[in-house]
Formats: sequence, structure tokens, C-alpha cells
Amino acid sequence: MDRRELAGFLRGRRERITPADVGLPAGPRRRTPGLRREEVAQLAFISTEYYTRLEQARGPRPSREVLAGLARALRLSNAERDHLHHLAGAPSGSPAGPSREVPLSILDLLRRLPHTAAIVLSVTYEVIAWNGLAAALLEDFSPLPRRERNLLRRAYLAPPSRERPLYDPFDAEAFARAAARRLRAAAARCPDDGEVATLVGDLLSGSAEFARLWAAHDVHPEPTLLKTVNHPLIGPITLSRPRPEAAPSPAGPLQRRPAERRP
Repeated sequence: MDRRELAGFLRGRRERITPADVGLPAGPRRRTPGLRREEVAQLAFISTEYYTRLEQARGPRPSREVLAGLARALRLSNAERDHLHHLAGAPSGSPAGPSREVPLSILDLLRRLPHTAAIVLSVTYEVIAWNGLAAALLEDFSPLPRRERNLLRRAYLAPPSRERPLYDPFDAEAFARAAARRLRAAAARCPDDGEVATLVGDLLSGSAEFARLWAAHDVHPEPTLLKTVNHPLIGPITLSRPRPEAAPSPAGPLQRRPAERRP
């Protein structure tokens, strides 16, 4: 591990990114070029102290998960991601479990959809990227910890007294069924991944409905082409989404259908 080169590389990548690139407000008193250290740490899901030590060439060797988070937060290209792994002394092969990395091309696509709310989900239904309109229509996910960004946990494990999240559709039951079936397929593809196993275990122990669906061994979710969001200011809004064969990931762009809006 080349700590000095790694520190310089992280600092250089951080200073080239503007807050607007990652959906953060610039603020009136910003003096640091690019992002602040605490902002990179937040986006990478690590502590500010740990990231600061890396930039000061004092940190321990980052894990593969930390490197993936840094690559995502700093919007690294494929070549830059490989370089980051080399500097950290870690192999850059494919991880054993499902990836949480969002390709730079997808992040750029989200920015180029100013009139469409779009989110990106991991195979475990964690929201890992979103654009500004999605934050306005659904919810600002940036201050939430990872567990609270998981739509399956929200669907099955949210306390009954909790106010429903803004992105929860009226057809919540159909969404929950489809998500459970997709998770079973993901668990089969990644049988040794601890994060997937923990999520499945939490859902099985915390939700009788999920346990019932899991026992059915269904893996082909029914297509969901319409989704209704209950916005606190606008009210119910029905949105359309691409057909599954055109957009194989669980998430996709949501487009307003004015004729379908409920009173």
C-alpha cells in the first residue's frame, strides 16, 4: 500500500468534484475547492476521521467495501478505480457479493434527466443513487443511514406507527411482493454474501408476510408499470415506468402521467 500516493490521489479527486456534481448544496461560506472531507466520507459511508487519516497518509489499508464507497463518492472512472485499488494494495477483481457501485455513465445519466425522477437500486433494494427531482418527489436520501435507505426494510419492517415514506406507493403490497421475489433471485446468485444473508434473516424474523412469500420460492415478479406516490404538498401522483425488459434493474425513471393522477 502506497499511503503517500493514495493520499494525494484521494485529495486530487476530491478537489475536482463540485457539490452540485453529487447533489449537495454549495453553501455561501464554502472555501474548500471541490468537496469537503466530511462530505466524501458521508457519500462513501465511512467516518470523517477515517477518511481524513487516509488523506493524511496515516490510515490503514482500506477494505474492498471502503474502496468501492470511495470510488462511488469520488465518481471515479474505471481506470481511476483500478488505480485506486493498486495504490491501496488490494486486488481489483470482481467482489464476491452484489455490487453497490454505480457506473459513472449511470450517474451522468441521472444528471441528464432533469424532467424525470430516477433512482438506482442495488439488488437488495438499497437506494444507491438518485437525481434532484427524485429527492424532491420522493425523499432526500442523503442524510439517511444505509439501513434506512433499504426499501425492503421499509416495506416489511417499518413500525406501524411510523409515517409512511414519501416514495411508498399506494400499491405497497404489490411492490413488497415483487421485491421479495427479486431478493430471492439475488440470494441465489450470491449465496455466500453476508449482507444479503443478514437482510433475508432480518426480514424472515421480523415479518410473517415476508416469511410466507419467501416460503413460496417465487422468483418472477409481476411487472409494475404504474406507481402512485403520495406527495405531502401535491397529493397522490401516478407515475409510469419502463417495462422490465427495457430496464432490467428494479429501479427506473418515473414519469408523470397526468391523466392517471388521482383526485
